[in-house]
Amino acid sequence: MCRNIKTLFNFEPPATEDEIHASALQFVRKLSGFNKPSQPNEAAFERAVAEVAEAARKLLTSLHTHSPARDREIEAEKARERSRLRFGS
Repeated sequence: MCRNIKTLFNFEPPATEDEIHASALQFVRKLSGFNKPSQPNEAAFERAVAEVAEAARKLLTSLHTHSPARDREIEAEKARERSRLRFGS
């Protein structure tokens, strides 16, 4: 899985449109191998990003859990701690 794609489900507040779009963009970049597509591929690339974002949005709104919503700041601190342990400093 792409390391840059973050979990978006079960957070308070819910994922924003920008976060969903960023995840879709990273996913399409990974699949296509393009960071920025050439002009002939740009329309297909942008269409794929939009379709993946729509699928992600539908998924996020249809999922259910009994777990309490996670706090973004707490999860960010956990990630920073894992990074410190892994890479030092």
